[in-house]
Amino acid sequence: MRINQYIASAGVTSRRKADELIAEGRVKVNGAVLTSPGYHVEEGDIVEVDGARIEPAGKKVYYLLNKPAGYVTSTADKEGRPLVTELVPDSVRVFPVGRLDYNTTGLLIMTNDGELANALMHPSKEFDKKYLVRAQGIVTRDEVKRLEAGVDIGGFVTSPAEVHLAKHDRNSTLAEIIIHEGKNRQVRRMFEAIGHPVLELCRTGLGDLTIGKLAIGQCRKLSPAEVENLRRAVK
Repeated sequence: MRINQYIASAGVTSRRKADELIAEGRVKVNGAVLTSPGYHVEEGDIVEVDGARIEPAGKKVYYLLNKPAGYVTSTADKEGRPLVTELVPDSVRVFPVGRLDYNTTGLLIMTNDGELANALMHPSKEFDKKYLVRAQGIVTRDEVKRLEAGVDIGGFVTSPAEVHLAKHDRNSTLAEIIIHEGKNRQVRRMFEAIGHPVLELCRTGLGDLTIGKLAIGQCRKLSPAEVENLRRAVK
């Protein structure tokens, strides 16, 4: 089994991220730092990531987490900040599918199924991503049209989005936005491009999945039907 697939099947991270771990010198095989991403694991090999021995997971688990602000979407953090993996009540090691910013809340899939995670994160798979945004100032209808048409967020023009204004007070606007891409900090950068920095951001939907009434910081297992829908979506 190729080393990145082995790492993914152990529930550490996706194959793509596994390649990054190898490049960073964080993977050892039989006590030696691995330098070749093309290495094939053989029977009897001892594989370690960040000093911890790993083995392929026996069962696949799938969770939907309502991420709180102040948690890092990662399996490790050099600054010692809280990790989203700490919120999943399972003895099986899982990792997040995709990322939410440190201060962004909402829907995040957690799993140890590296194959599915890798497929879901592939750039060719554009799922509807629904967010609830509180932006600084009063967002006008003309500014909504700019967001819907696509805005330049610094070397990249976003695809058409769907935006609905919910309400506003004297200092801020509450809106819902649906995008299809997943650029780094995309929603925040889109609102910055029209002059309205984001004050609060929550992802409420991903494809057919919604956060529903799941409390902040809580998670639930995905149903077999929900997992199967995700598999169909990436085929």
